[in-house]
Amino acid sequence: MGRYVVRRLLQMIPVFIGATLLIFLMVNVMGDPIAGLCGERQCDPATAAQLEKEFGLDKPVWQQYLTYMGNVFTGDFGTAFNGQKVTELMGSAFPVTIRLTIVAILFEIVIGITLGVVTGLRRGRPVDTGVLLSTLVVISVPTFVTGLLLQLLLGVQWGWVSPSVSPEAPFDELILPGLVLASVSLAYVTRLTRTSIAENRRSDYVRTAVAKGLPRRRVVVRHLLRNSLIPVVTFIGADIGALMGGAIVTERIFNIHGVGYQLYQGILRQNTQTVVGFVTVLVLVFLIANLIVDLLYAVLDPRIRYA
Repeated sequence: MGRYVVRRLLQMIPVFIGATLLIFLMVNVMGDPIAGLCGERQCDPATAAQLEKEFGLDKPVWQQYLTYMGNVFTGDFGTAFNGQKVTELMGSAFPVTIRLTIVAILFEIVIGITLGVVTGLRRGRPVDTGVLLSTLVVISVPTFVTGLLLQLLLGVQWGWVSPSVSPEAPFDELILPGLVLASVSLAYVTRLTRTSIAENRRSDYVRTAVAKGLPRRRVVVRHLLRNSLIPVVTFIGADIGALMGGAIVTERIFNIHGVGYQLYQGILRQNTQTVVGFVTVLVLVFLIANLIVDLLYAVLDPRIRYA
């Protein structure tokens, strides 16, 4: 196991460098950040040259990237064009988005897996058909439509929840945004769990456990569910980073100042330091989440061994 972890960590290095280099190049060619600093009026040549020198934009792109990566390894993600450190923006944004992601993942695990098990054990029955139709509707409707509709009904019309989230963003205010953020992924988890349960239900080890007279609950939890969760865990692990980076729409709807909000502001103002810094951390989140998922395989299936 130890050798496998070390090998995976070494494999993460070129992936991290390649992903950050690609993002850095894409961000640097998406527009003129100096024009974004000057607003609607065009900067005069002297001011533009001074700003380019101050932010290192007068150097070649490859040199800018090497300088940026060197600073990243010392914990310096640069300075936003408003003079604020990117690490300070991360310190205020990431805790909010992490709490939002935790709420969304809990919805996926609790509701998604539960519905998947129920429909997988009752395949072809009315409850299975109803859940499949419901998940299909959820997948088909865009997230911004779901978010605005729930905000209007639950927040404005019925007053059950606050239509917007306070700057502190406590867990109780993030329940509705977390449900909106997790809605599409929850539907996929439900369908994936249902399919895996229905397939493994016909396996020899399940029939053997039933023939031995084991209680139905133990057969489902200890044998059927444990082996059926491998593809589900893979999806949820990859979805962690996607939820954190893809929360732009949800955070805009509920006025949440998290990672999605900062990325939106950075793209809108062509603030390359903010965008690249936040995406760099999200790349690390993706890589670590995938490593944890791979290690969980051995926990779910004892037959899996890592050399």
